[in-house]
Amino acid sequence: MRRFVLFASLRNHFRRRFHSHYINQNQTHLLSSRFLSSSMASSKSSPAVTIDTINPKVIKCQYAVRGEIVILAQKLQQELQAKPGSHPFDEILYCNIGNPQSLGQQPITFFREVLALCDHPAILDRSEAQALFSTDSISRAWEILDQIPGAATGAYSHSQGIKGLRDTIAAGIEARDGFPADPNDIFLTDGASPAVHVMMTLLIRSEKDGILCPIPQYPLYSASIALHGGTLVPYYLDEARGWGLEISELKKQLEDAKAKGITVRALVVINPGNPTAQVLAEENQQDIVEFCKQEGLVLLADEVYQENVYVPEKKFNSFKKVARSMGYGEEDISLASFQSVSKGYYGECGKRGGYMEVTGFTPDIREQIYKMASVNLCSNISGQILASLVMSPPKVGDESYESYCAERDGILLSLARRAKTLEDALNSLEGITCNNAEGAMYLFPRIQLPEKAIKAAEAAKCAPDAFYCRRLLNATGIVVVPGSGFGQVPGTWHFRCTILPQEDKIPAIVSRLSDFHKSFMDEYRD
Repeated sequence: MRRFVLFASLRNHFRRRFHSHYINQNQTHLLSSRFLSSSMASSKSSPAVTIDTINPKVIKCQYAVRGEIVILAQKLQQELQAKPGSHPFDEILYCNIGNPQSLGQQPITFFREVLALCDHPAILDRSEAQALFSTDSISRAWEILDQIPGAATGAYSHSQGIKGLRDTIAAGIEARDGFPADPNDIFLTDGASPAVHVMMTLLIRSEKDGILCPIPQYPLYSASIALHGGTLVPYYLDEARGWGLEISELKKQLEDAKAKGITVRALVVINPGNPTAQVLAEENQQDIVEFCKQEGLVLLADEVYQENVYVPEKKFNSFKKVARSMGYGEEDISLASFQSVSKGYYGECGKRGGYMEVTGFTPDIREQIYKMASVNLCSNISGQILASLVMSPPKVGDESYESYCAERDGILLSLARRAKTLEDALNSLEGITCNNAEGAMYLFPRIQLPEKAIKAAEAAKCAPDAFYCRRLLNATGIVVVPGSGFGQVPGTWHFRCTILPQEDKIPAIVSRLSDFHKSFMDEYRD
């Protein structure tokens, strides 16, 4: 009996000890969990990356072409899709960016046939191929596939691009300019933009390095200069003289930059102009080449609109051709020329193809350019193929030649008509003046805004031209880009409008824009 009582007593003692230990452990666990939860909550309230801790160069970088107005347009488009009739227009008309195929332009048949055959070469061995594809597209596809290691468009290539395609491009440059071109000078890129970034990376060492850049300019340049930590040295195009480029203005801005301790490394020239649509005369180009030679500047020639010339009195001449015609060779001037498959009559923006031709650089600098290309492995193969096709389209005697010419000429003639229609319409509006659209894909009209409108913009905390463009979008669904995103003479206001909507859309754009502008001016007239 005593043993039982002793056992029961010990059992109760251990139960109490265990219970007390369990409670203490559980309380400790709860306290630990609360502490961890509190710590986790505390850590969540302090993100690893904030706007104050990112690279300030990213914040400084701006790209108006896809900026605030476009974001608003996309929001309005979603609202129209979700609730048709919710706005005073039934569609968004994107006139903000040079993206031809998004607005209905059809690709060149020969180019697409060759791309299709290269991407799926098994088709070439089928009997149906002869019925589906032209004989020259089939032969060109075989030729290209023979140049690609493994005949595989899904494989990496040489970092400069496939050698055979660079040979084709060099031959195309030589045929265009009448002077030799070396395939080893050519770097194939995903559009022209990466080539611009390569050159900015190469040239800009600090904020004390400057790049002479046109104002107005394509925002790629200001954005790239900001990202690489350099200084944009503006030179103003003369709007009163058809957006002329004056050498006296270049010299003035160069001297001003030097006085501020800035070392100017390069001059950017966009020809034909974006957003200004002018085509440089050869004599003007000669003056520019001479200026770069005398001042020891790299000439960065943006020539992506070389096929887009709409006036008979003007002709595109590459800066390389101009320099060589002046007797200047590799040892005289450093030149980087940019070309893209996104513009011209081809408009293959999404294929991301392009190249830069670099001449006048010493072998050790060329090695550094190649190293930067190698970091990105290579550009995409479809873009490389397209770049070669653009520089070597069908020739007389080829089966596709006539259809190719019809497609090319149809697109370019239509662009010229659209440019003229929009230019005339803009010039008919109160307070708007627009220079002649000689080339490229844009118009850049100047708006004389009433003081009342400027004060309304200030109250809305935005630039006056941005205020106008936002009101235009909300009233009509037309998307244009404020001139302040491209740079302009202080106190002047502009917007950039593409000429790319299909011809059957142009009357609606003219009508909507005209009605809006009249209403806007009536509302804000001083």
